[in-house]
Amino acid sequence: MTDQTPSPASTPPTAGRRRGRRTIAAVAVLGLAAGAVAIGAWSRTADADPAPSALENRLQTLVDAGYPGVLASVTAPDGTRTDVTLGEGDITTGDSPPMDGEIRIASNTKMFTATIVMQLVEEGTVSLDEPVDTYLPGLITGDGIDGTVITVRQLLQHTSGLPEYADQIAADAFGAQETYISPRDMLDVALDRPAVFASGSTWEYSNTNYLALGLLIERVTERALPHQVDERIVEPLGLEHTYFPQPGETELRGEHPQGYHADVPGELRPITDMDTSFAWAAGAIVSTPSELNTVMQAILGSDLVSAESLAAMQDAVPAGNELAEGTAYGLGLESHPLSCGGIAWGHGGDIPGTQTRNAVGPDGTAVTIAVTSLPWAVVDPADDEKLTEQYRIVIDALDETLCEK
Repeated sequence: MTDQTPSPASTPPTAGRRRGRRTIAAVAVLGLAAGAVAIGAWSRTADADPAPSALENRLQTLVDAGYPGVLASVTAPDGTRTDVTLGEGDITTGDSPPMDGEIRIASNTKMFTATIVMQLVEEGTVSLDEPVDTYLPGLITGDGIDGTVITVRQLLQHTSGLPEYADQIAADAFGAQETYISPRDMLDVALDRPAVFASGSTWEYSNTNYLALGLLIERVTERALPHQVDERIVEPLGLEHTYFPQPGETELRGEHPQGYHADVPGELRPITDMDTSFAWAAGAIVSTPSELNTVMQAILGSDLVSAESLAAMQDAVPAGNELAEGTAYGLGLESHPLSCGGIAWGHGGDIPGTQTRNAVGPDGTAVTIAVTSLPWAVVDPADDEKLTEQYRIVIDALDETLCEK
């Protein structure tokens, strides 16, 4: 994708992360039992007493920077858990966000999609280095696009060269709120554009890769993608608030904060209810911070995939930039070097109303931090320095929490 300055009107609410003038994140847009016990839980407004914890102080900086609300969960390797909410879950009433409330996890969905593909590899029905045309014959084709050359591995790793679809489909966030579009129609939008680069020659984040993988899963299994998510991930882990919305489903099922977006920065409007068909296999799933931690720990603990599959998923290529130097992308997993040393594995995701940053550290601790708006809803996207900082503070909060001993 070409670099562009995000703006409320023109920047697409893609299932992934955005690329601004300074290549902010990577497109503009990670096993324990689910019944972990929460050993700490705090919910406060900005001026609440008693004295906040170090974690609350860290997360309060996100509220102070203009994000309406913050939800976070820290899950230790033994399953003990600390949940925190800060700010306002509803700016009209001033109510706090619900503890461990449901959020749209956006591009974290890619971890789910990639996990299912790896399970199919283990079952012998899919091969990573087989052309995608083997499974979707004649479908992936266009100007410089050849499904007989592009492999499944390249789709998983964003090295296929497939062009983005979401910048056109969901360019107007509020306009897309109640609009359904099918996966095939979205694929047609992408394939009407030329390839971004020759397959396998470089890396660039494109939600279209995971759109194609979702179609591949449905073709190979002869089951709808939401059913595969339930049967292969949600049910085995005993998750209660993680789900793939059904077609036409716009409301979140459980307790949740309001998510906010803006046409004019700072003029926040609710965007919680949303038809996320535009995100589909690239970013439609709903979860909670603690359940997302459970999924990440299960993947990285080889509870959902084999050790061999996990090694393949962690075979990463450079995907860094000035905001996230040293970042690398594997097969649906992303790695980040920590300021305290070692590597964290996870993903992250942006969608109108929610920005989520999450990872598992070297010791197995999982952290998810979600704020209830995207950066350019609360700061002027024309101010590149401010926009970069608005992204960085959430990433830094994740890093500091994973490094905290």
